[in-house]
Amino acid sequence: MIDFHCHLDLYPDRNEVRDECVRRGLYVLSVTTTPSAWRGTSAMSGNAPRIRTALGLHPQLAHERRGELALFDTLLPETRYVGEIGLDGAPEFRHSWKDQVAVFEHILARCREAGGRVMSIHSRRAGEAVLDCLGKEPDAGTPVLHWFSGSFRELDRAVKQGCWFSVGPAMLASEKGRKLAARMPPGRVLTESDGPFAQVDGAAVRPWHVDIAVKSLSDIWSAPVDEVQKSLTANLRALLAQAEGDSKSVLA
Repeated sequence: MIDFHCHLDLYPDRNEVRDECVRRGLYVLSVTTTPSAWRGTSAMSGNAPRIRTALGLHPQLAHERRGELALFDTLLPETRYVGEIGLDGAPEFRHSWKDQVAVFEHILARCREAGGRVMSIHSRRAGEAVLDCLGKEPDAGTPVLHWFSGSFRELDRAVKQGCWFSVGPAMLASEKGRKLAARMPPGRVLTESDGPFAQVDGAAVRPWHVDIAVKSLSDIWSAPVDEVQKSLTANLRALLAQAEGDSKSVLA
């Protein structure tokens, strides 16, 4: 199973969640919300061969943590993954829009200068703006739009720009989320939990609950669950090959 967007460090019982991910053989992309959280989160994953830690600066924190961009630049050479980054256009975060754009544009430029990164990107109510920024930095790397909730027009544009998508149980529980997923190229889709923020039945989603998303994709794609899982693994192999040059040892 694959959880390509999880805030592993923010679970109250994070060490137990990590250990269960290892026991189940999950591939996890553990995203961070600030550069200062990256080292500790990376150390928490220990030597787990299938857990990667992404370096991020969440748009909702851009106005508070813009001063950590220098630290982001220092840490970037140590990881092939960046996230959670992006823009948030919700009313409660519009006051920080200029800071969000400045932070996002800075990160994309540094990723481009570093040779490209796999990026897990937040785009709530900001799809067009995110795609505009990505369009200005086409060599920043491979964008993976996490929990995409924009319009079909924005989705079509994202596909044309080469974006990937990560979808989870909470997203696929809604009719709109399922319609968006049905429109995404199956070869560019991965599963995610967005735990512990995302919830299903009133409880925080755990990384292994991505099996719910796999079952939803099985219905959406009209394909058996085992075939969906094989397709998702093939997608991950392709993405890891871009990021690390070798996916076989990680997924063996």
